Amino acid sequence: MKIFVTGVCGQLGHDTVVELKKRGIEAVGSDIQPSYTGNIADLDYVSLDITDETGVMEVLKSIKPDSVIHCAAWTAVDDAEDNEKLVMKINGDGSKYLALACKELDIPMMYISTDYIFNGLGSKPWMEDCKDYQPLNVYGQSKLAGELFVSEILNKYFIVRIAWVFGENGNNFIKTMLNVGKKYPQLKVVNDQIGSPTYTYDLARLLVDMILTDKYGYYHATNEGEYISWYDFACAIFKLAKEKGADIYSQLNISPVSTLEYGLSKAKRPYNSRLNKSKLVENGFTPLPTWEDALNRYLDILLNKKCD
Repeated sequence: MKIFVTGVCGQLGHDTVVELKKRGIEAVGSDIQPSYTGNIADLDYVSLDITDETGVMEVLKSIKPDSVIHCAAWTAVDDAEDNEKLVMKINGDGSKYLALACKELDIPMMYISTDYIFNGLGSKPWMEDCKDYQPLNVYGQSKLAGELFVSEILNKYFIVRIAWVFGENGNNFIKTMLNVGKKYPQLKVVNDQIGSPTYTYDLARLLVDMILTDKYGYYHATNEGEYISWYDFACAIFKLAKEKGADIYSQLNISPVSTLEYGLSKAKRPYNSRLNKSKLVENGFTPLPTWEDALNRYLDILLNKKCD
């Protein structure tokens, strides 16, 4: 079996290829960079601009994968507001071209999406098959465009929505908190945006489990545990970091603020990022560990690397 993975220079694409290789599954990784300079040993890599329709078709026909896991995306939410055409091209058209190539080859495609396709209102978890799409920003609009292209073009597809992602290979909220916590004695973190973190190491295992089946459809995947705010998450990060000997944070003070009080984001953020994940269990997939467990394992890695 051979699986083609886009976005291998990012957090999730990297961990997905690592998981595939652990299982002895042939993986071909791609990204827009001319050559791969990451830390995955012996990675079969191809440079690919997913906005090049002809190039996408030629590459997939040449590689002849058995399936595609599409992790590549523009994920800079605030910057997306000033780059709408480019973001729509990458997240929307790029996903469309991959779906068309998968249709030509008659292979399944997995598309990684986000809770940002919803309006973020209310307090009930968003259901997997909910079609009440009301994205609040350009990023959400572009990811929804990708979803719609994939679902309209293909019959054999997985659309997996995730939220609050963190991984070893890239920037994320945890790394940001640990780094700014070294520089400032007081931090303000929003406490009215609620959701669940997602550790890419755990998520990659689930994605590989899924792509090896024909249980197609819409899924939500985040780490288990109680829903929390970004403020709750920040408090948990620093509490655990101090328990692990990071004394630099011992005098740090964290204050909860509302999204309106914080007021620095160019793009609107959803207040409700809760995702219902019942379809995972219904279809025989093992849910991810709790976010507390994931954070504990992640900090063991990160603190040993000095957070850089």
